[in-house]
Amino acid sequence: MHSSFLKSKIFTGIALVVLTLAFTLPMISFHGVLSKIDDGKKEEISSFSKSIWNFYNQGRYKSTTTNKEAHNNLDEMIKSSAEIGVASMPIWFVSLEAPNYPKEAFPEGIPVFFHFDGFSGEVHEMNTINHYIGMDPMWIGGILEREIGIYALLFLSLIMVYFIAYNNKILNYLMFIPVSMPLLFIADYSYWLYWFGHNLHDWGAFKIKPFMPTVFGDGKVAQFTTHSYPTIGFYLLVAISLFSLLAILAKSKALKESATN
Repeated sequence: MHSSFLKSKIFTGIALVVLTLAFTLPMISFHGVLSKIDDGKKEEISSFSKSIWNFYNQGRYKSTTTNKEAHNNLDEMIKSSAEIGVASMPIWFVSLEAPNYPKEAFPEGIPVFFHFDGFSGEVHEMNTINHYIGMDPMWIGGILEREIGIYALLFLSLIMVYFIAYNNKILNYLMFIPVSMPLLFIADYSYWLYWFGHNLHDWGAFKIKPFMPTVFGDGKVAQFTTHSYPTIGFYLLVAISLFSLLAILAKSKALKESATN
């Protein structure tokens, strides 16, 4: 086997493992769990789903109102009616700071973390703040993306498996989908920020002009200071993108050299 073919398989395998462990596995395992909690059907939640949530939530931000003893135990979180986020890796976070949220009580401001399949952090508090300026709750945006997210990631996984197994130029082109994942996320995230900022309702207590929320960096909205930055999930997407690109380059080199021999 040409050494570049082997390299392409290794690079793709690494990208596939990262994609699976960071996103696909926790998304599949936790799919529908929040709906069961909301419907009062916690007895239908499998022990596997609970174990996955407990594992992936180690060290993650929990609402300041959550009992510390319940932080990494889904059963206790449900029992205490705590705010529960999804299990997959967070990709981006937004935080709001204001005088009425003192640093002592809210050292990170009011943070919300965005995932492929939902949210985590101070989601309820953020929606309350947004309500005051006439902004829709966050779940209004990205409904389609959250619905098809699992299937999209499984499709990408299938592409990677076929790319490892077969030397086909068409698969090289399909591998550019995982390469583009960080850009696709930023584009979709930016679109929804624009949509929320330009579709304000009259029922807001504070009237502000339509605006574009800060995509990256620090900004200002009314009396709030905003922070918007990538977090661990985004850097994992970048890693998937880079390994996928290296895999394409390695296989292209091998195919070219094999054709000339």
